[in-house]
Amino acid sequence: MSDFDRSSIEFKVWGRFSLFTDPLTKIGGEKCSYHIPTYEALKGVAKSIYWKPTIIWVIDEVRVMKRIRTQTKGTKPLEYGGGNTLAIYTFLSDVEYQVKAHFEWNTYRPELAEDRNEAKHHIVAKRMLERGGRQDIFLGTRDCQGYVEPCKFGSGEGAYDHDGELAYGLMFHGFDYPDETGVNNLYTRFWQPTMVNGVIRFTRPEDCKVRKFVREMSVKKFERGQNLLDVENEEPLSLEELT
Repeated sequence: MSDFDRSSIEFKVWGRFSLFTDPLTKIGGEKCSYHIPTYEALKGVAKSIYWKPTIIWVIDEVRVMKRIRTQTKGTKPLEYGGGNTLAIYTFLSDVEYQVKAHFEWNTYRPELAEDRNEAKHHIVAKRMLERGGRQDIFLGTRDCQGYVEPCKFGSGEGAYDHDGELAYGLMFHGFDYPDETGVNNLYTRFWQPTMVNGVIRFTRPEDCKVRKFVREMSVKKFERGQNLLDVENEEPLSLEELT
């Protein structure tokens, strides 16, 4: 058994459309999706399945199951200052991915150390996955509804199983949030992914070489019994699940 077997989940996520972008470029009327999902978007999916501030989801791998296709649509984004602007978005259409992820303890939350029950977090995460997630699933943006279910990573035929290596340029990886770094600043991370026979193995956040400062940001406070429910009180577990 590997170190991650007791904290990992494998799932299929799919939807009619997805929009994976660098959030810092979302200002303006034109948006064009990356051809592959970002680490941050898949981390968001994992957090929608199950999340507590005690844990940090780490995305290990993603497998692209269907051919990459794009579709351009005119949309009317919300204008906070009024107006009725038509924007052109280029989405990915008919997407499906297999994802392997695991959780680790958030060591920057020492006040939640007593909530670090690996077996229970893992059981609840798998239960939420079987239910299709605790919260709504989105593929990069709220415009793109997604769906999840458990799967065996690597099972079934993928569209790129025999296509060899495909390298991408510099792409958005994710955000460095203060509660996960211990620094009261928000940064964006970038990396250069390579897809090999449809599989992309993600660089860990701390190993990304390119970063950009965004703004100062403070850490949200969580207190057990106040705005945080202990995993022990999350859901009653059966004897079968606990053994």
